[in-house]
Amino acid sequence: MTLSPVWHPFTQHALEPAMKRIARTEGAYLYDEQGHAILDAISSWWVITHGHRHPLIMAAIRNACETYDQIIFAEYTHEPAEELARGLVAIAPTGLDHVFYSDSGSTCVEVALKMALGFFHNSGAPRSRIAVMEHGYHGDTVGTMSAGERGVFNAAYEPMLFGVDRLPFPEPGHEQDTLDAFETFCRSGQVAALLIEPLVLGAGGMRMYPASLLTELKAVATRHGSLMIADEVMTGWGRTGSLFACEQANIRPDILCTSKGLTGGSLPLAATLCSAEIFDAHLSTDRSRTLFHSSSYTANPIACAAALANLAAWKTEPVMTRIRALEAKHRIRLERFRRDPRFGNVRQTGTIVALDVNVPASGYLSDAGPKLRAFFRERNLLIRPLGNVIYLMTPYCVTTDDLDRSYDAIDEAADIFVGDR
Repeated sequence: MTLSPVWHPFTQHALEPAMKRIARTEGAYLYDEQGHAILDAISSWWVITHGHRHPLIMAAIRNACETYDQIIFAEYTHEPAEELARGLVAIAPTGLDHVFYSDSGSTCVEVALKMALGFFHNSGAPRSRIAVMEHGYHGDTVGTMSAGERGVFNAAYEPMLFGVDRLPFPEPGHEQDTLDAFETFCRSGQVAALLIEPLVLGAGGMRMYPASLLTELKAVATRHGSLMIADEVMTGWGRTGSLFACEQANIRPDILCTSKGLTGGSLPLAATLCSAEIFDAHLSTDRSRTLFHSSSYTANPIACAAALANLAAWKTEPVMTRIRALEAKHRIRLERFRRDPRFGNVRQTGTIVALDVNVPASGYLSDAGPKLRAFFRERNLLIRPLGNVIYLMTPYCVTTDDLDRSYDAIDEAADIFVGDR
């Protein structure tokens, strides 16, 4: 077989087998060239919400292709972007009145950081610090790596990164430590914003914390005049049991970042929503106060059309009913592991479930990760553990049989790998 020239993401090619080629997708499944149906139990890195190739979204893409390709968004606008912005403002927490488009989760968080720093700079009282939560992950661009957890992911790039104020993760019973740390940082008067993944830290190990803590963190930020940036790239679009995770804390962030499920997972698109106050701080006859950010494919019309169809699906289909049913199915199936000594920290927020396999070496580089992934691959299950942390984040169309097969495979894997220690 000819060696592929493709360099895949988060892949050590010296250790991985040749990549399996996918021939088509449908519903909760990927189909390889041999015709095997592979259950996409992680929604292809958390982007697929309703299911692969949702008919409404696919039709919108085909229709948009008859009219549009890319249009320079610094010079012109177009109806898909205008209508989508109105739709996003309508469903987002009240007071997020402006929408800035980009094309990935990383870039929409970069935009948010620049908005926050620009807000204080243009207000004549510059602030230079960003507060983040320990174990957080916000992307792989320079700004988002700086804000994320430091370690093997970014050690080689340390000279490029800037410092941030890092809050301890709110372990159960130690939530006050997190609040006290944020209060201390804010007293410096230099914290421009708290950047946070609401309720669930994704790539940091599917770590979960209560909505009440998010409410209290927002209160601290407000008291000190700091902004809150909600990184809802993963947690948005129903994953945590509400359209946006912030709703469960009854807060309105000053800036909200969304991507992944924005188009139902069909095309890359991202949006950063902000308050009128932040927009107005950049609004001036002085061109130096402009928000200097763009990409060549900002507000791609075809991607915007896909996102509009996603909004239509949320309005016309019983999406929340599916989510509630999926939550309940997970809750029932997780019970078998809650007092199982092979597992620890069995947890669930909305449709996201995770559990730690009790092996000697934990963390992202645990040898258990590649072994577990290969085990699931052999069973035609796309389950990609974060080291020794197994998680499921399926499309909402997943069936009861699909879930049973996934949980049975997790049970079998633990028998093999925990017993093998």
